[in-house]
Amino acid sequence: MFKILKKEILNESISKMTILAPNVAKNIQEGQFIILRVDEFGERIPLTVFDYDRANGTIDIIYQKIGTTTYKLDQKQENDYILDVVGPLGKETELLGYKKTIVVSGGVGIAIAYPVAKKLKKLSASVDFIAGFRNKDLIILENDIKAVSDNFDVTTDDGSNGKKGFVTNVLEEKLSENSDFDVVIAIGPLPMMKAVCNVTKKFNIKTIVSMTAIMIDGTGMCGGCRLNVGGKIKFACVDGPDFDGHEVNFDETMSRLQAFKSEEDKSLKNYCNLLKGV
Repeated sequence: MFKILKKEILNESISKMTILAPNVAKNIQEGQFIILRVDEFGERIPLTVFDYDRANGTIDIIYQKIGTTTYKLDQKQENDYILDVVGPLGKETELLGYKKTIVVSGGVGIAIAYPVAKKLKKLSASVDFIAGFRNKDLIILENDIKAVSDNFDVTTDDGSNGKKGFVTNVLEEKLSENSDFDVVIAIGPLPMMKAVCNVTKKFNIKTIVSMTAIMIDGTGMCGGCRLNVGGKIKFACVDGPDFDGHEVNFDETMSRLQAFKSEEDKSLKNYCNLLKGV
């Protein structure tokens, strides 16, 4: 059992939890993730560790209420317990050697991108950070990102905050002005990462993407997170979650991600009805 020490609501759909998990906190590295199970009846879900405190044995996770398990997780409050927190899993993001970088995030992907930007700054790299949201009400972690980046651009689809448009608009402007960046790291929804890779390919800039969205089991045993990367089959949870974005078959991956959408929607509807007593 793992105790929830703190819970903070970031916006109407996204919350942050600090969990006491000493063994995970002791060993976690940037880019790695955990698998948690809320209770004995729950499914296993992967979540990237937003931050950690090795001395106090805590990890911070940020989650979006999007499916049954995250809704169930959100019912938990401070001093409640989560049944399982397993990790760290996956490979650490390889960041050594980069001097001039761009980190691009979309939506809640900013929570995964933050530790990467933080580590890059520790390694004395320059970090241009571009974060995209649908509107101003969904913006999170603005001050955290500003603290670990040299330049920070926010975009919103409706123009309610920052620059109107998509992260790719800002990215292309930056690369058109100066294309000597060592790497672009993109983290967020699959369509966004695909669009980023389409831009960076034109400038021949190495691009790393995080494929956490496709993961299920987290140990490589279920095969649900298989990816076509450069014509070879890889597993996001054990071979990644980071991959060369120019080699990922995004269309195939996005199609597979929708395979159980109807079942997932039905599960969430049933759970919400249960909460309402319907």
